[in-house]
Amino acid sequence: MKVLVTGAAGYIGSHAALELLEAGHEVVGFDNLSNSSERAIARIREVAGRAMRFERLDLLDMDGLTRLLAEDFDAVVHFAGLKAVAESVEKPLEYWRNNVSGSANLLAAMKAAGCRRLVFSSSCTVYGEVGKSPIDENHPRSAANPYGNTKLVIEDMCFDLARSEPGWKIVLLRYFNPVGAHESGRIGEDPRGVPNNLMPFIMQTAVGIRDKVRVFGGDYATPDGTGVRDFVHVVDLARAHLAALERIEDFSGAVAVNLGTGRGFSVLELIEAASRASGRRIPFEFAPRRPGDAAAIWADATLAREKLGWSAALDLDRMCADHWRWQRSNPAGYEGDSAAKR
Repeated sequence: MKVLVTGAAGYIGSHAALELLEAGHEVVGFDNLSNSSERAIARIREVAGRAMRFERLDLLDMDGLTRLLAEDFDAVVHFAGLKAVAESVEKPLEYWRNNVSGSANLLAAMKAAGCRRLVFSSSCTVYGEVGKSPIDENHPRSAANPYGNTKLVIEDMCFDLARSEPGWKIVLLRYFNPVGAHESGRIGEDPRGVPNNLMPFIMQTAVGIRDKVRVFGGDYATPDGTGVRDFVHVVDLARAHLAALERIEDFSGAVAVNLGTGRGFSVLELIEAASRASGRRIPFEFAPRRPGDAAAIWADATLAREKLGWSAALDLDRMCADHWRWQRSNPAGYEGDSAAKR
């Protein structure tokens, strides 16, 4: 299968591109590199031992998208987009323009090219503030921030498009909390500036880049008082995209599917597991709760097993061990490379 991967240099996109290459698919990737590094592409090629074409392209470049999609792709896997919740609150117009307008451009280019198979990187943020878990795909959607709103609106675009004409096969994968890295230690999460996600902050603390982890809220109605989340290994997520592509002919229209382990771990449990993986005590301090944070949220992943034949296979200790291997080997991220391989 000839597959176009948008956001191929990003955290999840790079892992998915690698899985697709290793499964024998022809992969073409693009990224605007606004929050990623082309060095990730060189690492993908290195680990896969196969060629992968890459183009620097922006979702807002309609002419470029039209030209590229005209090359007769079998399917598109769409990761490209801005993804920081706090930043989206500060820069909502930038998020709406890039994520929503850019995705509309991609869908229009696909439509013009006659490509009707799409796997979209959605998020559990479309569920907004939740009262209880586990959450299945029928849970009401109500995003609590601009980032989540963009994911929700892109989902609605896909639902509307699939209803408007026959032939579309769209799988909307709603991730819970991606963590970990490829077992080689060659590709992983490389945030710019202060990490927005918990695991890279923990690992940067373990490697000595940061002094301590701030734990927002220690008085939730959970076993240890800290928030509980469904952490899922990024390689498991990447394999779910491969499974979605391999079963996409079984779909009709647009279908949303949760991706998670089906159980929750607390922030303190994650810190403890990361301490075991790194062999270092990771210091932390409690801070006030953040507005909008739920006490506990995890997935009902039943539909993923039924529709994709997929379930998460890698446990919390493996997530932390792989993430630590990446962080220890790449303390400066991809910028530690002397040069990018083109």
